[in-house]
Amino acid sequence: MSPTREKTVAIVQTQAENAGAQEIARQLANGFAARGWRVRQIFFFRRTESFDADPNVFFCAKERPSTAFGVLKLIGALYSEFRREKPDAVVTLQHYGNLIGAPIARLAGKSVVIANQLTSAQLVPGPVALADKLMGAIGFYDHIVVNSAQTEAEYRDYPSSYAKLLTRVDHGFFDKSSPLAKSQARARLGLPQEVPLLGCAARLHHLKQLDLAIRTLVENPDQHLALAGQGQERDNLEALAAALGVADRTHFLGELGTAQMGAFLASLDCFVFPSAAETFGLAPVEAAQAGVPVVVNDIEVLREVLAVDGEPCAIFVDARDTKAFAAATRRLLSDAELSAKLTAVGRRLTERYPLDAMIEDYVRLAASA
Repeated sequence: MSPTREKTVAIVQTQAENAGAQEIARQLANGFAARGWRVRQIFFFRRTESFDADPNVFFCAKERPSTAFGVLKLIGALYSEFRREKPDAVVTLQHYGNLIGAPIARLAGKSVVIANQLTSAQLVPGPVALADKLMGAIGFYDHIVVNSAQTEAEYRDYPSSYAKLLTRVDHGFFDKSSPLAKSQARARLGLPQEVPLLGCAARLHHLKQLDLAIRTLVENPDQHLALAGQGQERDNLEALAAALGVADRTHFLGELGTAQMGAFLASLDCFVFPSAAETFGLAPVEAAQAGVPVVVNDIEVLREVLAVDGEPCAIFVDARDTKAFAAATRRLLSDAELSAKLTAVGRRLTERYPLDAMIEDYVRLAASA
């Protein structure tokens, strides 16, 4: 009897960097590998060095293509990688990961294709949404994963041939609690010691509305703000901080690795998350579970995920109301009883979102051929 061939999964998405979707890729890669699958992570292009050390990573291009010829070369490299690896399952992440990855996987072989919707349907560009609906309707996807009830409701409004492929799999997450004392964590990251310190981990993108977090510093002149992440909005955010006179209290840390995020969360007095739209909101969930008091924008999906058994583990405020958002951070910093209550609930988020359950659901879908 010939030995059973090791199954292979390819996890495909747009750019290699440290952000929420890439964190999901890491979780899936580790989980599949622990269950005996061979894992190949494929990125359309390399944005930062965050995945350079992983031998199981393939970049279709060294940087984002700027010409049609560059895009064709990227697609050709993706096709060749699929033909070479012959994955049993392909997991595509983000809308462009789905749009490009799924049809190329279909063309290259007979993989089970699991699309993953990590962008709110309301934010997907119209032509991309139309192409996505068509691909779901005519069979490019075997399964379409959504990660929250709110996101599922949005995609249930798609045509029935698409909606029948939906499977809800809530995000699990790595525990990013740290044994470091606050002073040690701040020293490690070069952050000021004896100040009230707010923080946010997010890609520096306009939809994250980090400008609103910077504006709260005007209302709270004793507070500082640390931003962990990289992105195209950094210059604009630095200019805003300078214009508002709070540049000396706004600390741009750049991209932090997974190991560094524990120190970042341990350094904070309060985690703020003014994002305009999410499908889950992994960053504030990780912060709340790590024991950091959290203030977030009052959007429906964050109310859904930042609770355990109906008890909230964050304060929800319209981030566009700068005075109210700033007041909420002051309240958390001054009300020890409220802060302790919210963080106690937040510590229980691992019960609601166990990582093993998420991985098992993906493995089941991947083995569904």
